[in-house]
Amino acid sequence: MRFFAISASKVTELSGQALAQLQLPASGYLWLSCSRSELEQHLADLQTTLQRLCALQLVDLHVSDLLNAQLPSRYDYTSLYDLLVFRRLTTAASTSIPPAAPTAHRGAAPVLHHIDTSPVGFVVLDRLLLTVHPQDCALRDSYAQRLLTAGNALSADADVPDPRSTGARGVPGSPADLMLRLVNHMVDGFLALRRELSHQLDHWQAELLNPKSRFANWNMMLAARQSLHQIDEVCEDQRSAIQDWIEALKSWPDTDPQSSQHERDMLQVRSRDVLEHIERVVHHVRQLEQSAETAVQIHFNAQSHRTNEIMRTLTVLTAVFLPLNLIAGIFGMNFEFIPLLHRNNGFWLAMAAMALIALGLVLFFWRKRYLERTAR
Repeated sequence: MRFFAISASKVTELSGQALAQLQLPASGYLWLSCSRSELEQHLADLQTTLQRLCALQLVDLHVSDLLNAQLPSRYDYTSLYDLLVFRRLTTAASTSIPPAAPTAHRGAAPVLHHIDTSPVGFVVLDRLLLTVHPQDCALRDSYAQRLLTAGNALSADADVPDPRSTGARGVPGSPADLMLRLVNHMVDGFLALRRELSHQLDHWQAELLNPKSRFANWNMMLAARQSLHQIDEVCEDQRSAIQDWIEALKSWPDTDPQSSQHERDMLQVRSRDVLEHIERVVHHVRQLEQSAETAVQIHFNAQSHRTNEIMRTLTVLTAVFLPLNLIAGIFGMNFEFIPLLHRNNGFWLAMAAMALIALGLVLFFWRKRYLERTAR
C-alpha cells in the first residue's frame, strides 16, 4: 500500500506509516492506493481508518465491486462518497507478456493478442481518495512518480508561485481532480495503442490485397476482430460511467465548502476531456473494424475476379480447339473415301485450314475482349 499527502504546494509520500497512523493534512487531502489483495487483507483496518478520518465506512456492495476483477466500468454514489470503477488497458508494457514485433513477418503474433483490461476502483471523498489497483500496477507507480516530481518542483519554487501549479501539469487540487487525471492517464493508454493496431491491420490488408500472396492468418484475423470488439465494449462502458459521473457532478451542492464553483467547473471541463478521449478511442476502434471488414471483402472479391478470369481464359482456349478437334475427328473416321485423304498435300491443306480457323477465332475473341488481361 502507498499513501500520499497532497496539498497545493507539496506532495509527500507517507512511506513506513500504517493505516492506523494516518492523519488528514492541515490543508489538502490524502491519496490511499492499494491492490485488491491488500484491500481484502486489510479491509477491517481500512474501514476503521475511514471511520476515524472521514466519519464513514464503505458499503459492503461497493467493497465487493472493488474486489471484483471482472466488473465492467461503472459509476455509483452515496451521500458521503462517489465510486467509479474504470477498466484500464493492460499491454506488454505492464505485464510479463513479451512485446510483439508489429510487422516482422507473416506469422508474427499480432499486438491485439497482448491486449487485456482490468478494473481500477476509485472512492472519492471530500479530502481523501482511495484507489484499488491490480497487483503490480505500473500505471499507479508511473503517475505517482510524476506526482512526486511535480511536488518537488513546487517545493523548489515555493518563493515564486506558479499559476499552473494546480493546472494540467501541476498537482491535482482535489481528490476528484486526481481521480480524473488517473482516468485520463488510462484512456491515453488506449490512444497510444492506435499506431500499433494500425500497423498490424495495414500489414494484413497488404497481404489480403496482394494477388501473389496466399493469406493464411485467418485465425489471427478473427482473434483481432474479437479483440477490437472487446475494446469497443470496454470503451462503451467507460463512456457510460464517465457520463454518469458528469451528471452527478452537476448535482453537487453549491454550498459545499470543499468545492467552489470554479473547482466544479474545472472538474466538468476535465471530465468532458476524458469523455472526448474515450470517444476518440471508440471512433478509431470502429474505423479499424470497418477497415478489416472492407479488406476481407475486397480480398474475396479479388479472388472471385481472378477465378472468373481464369475460367474465361480456359473457356476461350476450349472454344479455339473445339473446331480443330472436330476436323481431326472427321479425318479420323474409318471411311475409305474421304476428301483430301489420298492427296499428297492433303495433310498440309488440313493443317492450314485448322490454323486459319484457330487464328480467326483468336482474333474474334480478342475483338470481343475475351482475351484481354485486366490491369491490376
